[in-house]
Amino acid sequence: MKRFRFSLRPVAILRAHREQRAREQFAAAVHAFVAAEEELQRTRTRMQALESALFTGRQNGFRAAEAASLLADYRHECAGEVEAERTSIAAREEMERRRTAYLEAHRNLEVVERLEEKARGVHYREMLRHEQAEFDEFAGHRRLKPASLSV
Repeated sequence: MKRFRFSLRPVAILRAHREQRAREQFAAAVHAFVAAEEELQRTRTRMQALESALFTGRQNGFRAAEAASLLADYRHECAGEVEAERTSIAAREEMERRRTAYLEAHRNLEVVERLEEKARGVHYREMLRHEQAEFDEFAGHRRLKPASLSV
């Protein structure tokens, strides 16, 4: 019986490469999203610190120069927070796009793998059938041989 050869093997190899590349891109997008979320959290922490400094400064006494400086820093952090939120949203959208692309590539690879599995099953059954036919033929030839005379 001939050795198994899957005719779509080159397609399976290409799809495996595409799936691997999509997985790597998805991992990079997840990493970028996590970094953007961490930056957003750091910005919010700095904003909370400035808010508490502004509030505390008003309770102890009012110094105009110090309050103006803190307010300018607070406004700068507010703008930074908006930018960090935009970056985080963009990173999340990119992550979702990469996830969708990865899942599609994975499904495409699974289709070819299932086809190969079915083809291997068909080949295996055919091999067993061929082997059984050979055994039957061997048994038939042996049966037809004249029995040796025993004395």
